[in-house]
Amino acid sequence: MIIRHLQDIPDSQVSHNAKISKKQILNNQLCPSLTQFSQATFPPGENAPSHCHADMTEVFFIQSGCGNIIIDQQHYPISGGTTITVQPGEFHELQNTGAEDLVVLYFGIVDQ
Repeated sequence: MIIRHLQDIPDSQVSHNAKISKKQILNNQLCPSLTQFSQATFPPGENAPSHCHADMTEVFFIQSGCGNIIIDQQHYPISGGTTITVQPGEFHELQNTGAEDLVVLYFGIVDQ
């Protein structure tokens, strides 16, 4: 069993943009099927630039804030309560277009 409290997890940076902070709740050492399970906070105007993963499905749950997710050049609005699943090979970018922080829970599952 693993029990963790969000307030006890130190902030780090996401690899796509140093202005976006994250708390890595689980990593692949604690749960080998996951790449990670994290909460990211995007300040207003920040984005995680377009990228794709060849062998990973990535799931995003928008906790609060608003913005866009661009998947293979298609724009989709996102806000609190939205869940998005990005398949391997799909290019994706998250953008905070609002005046408040965009807070996102996300995890990646390595495809076997």
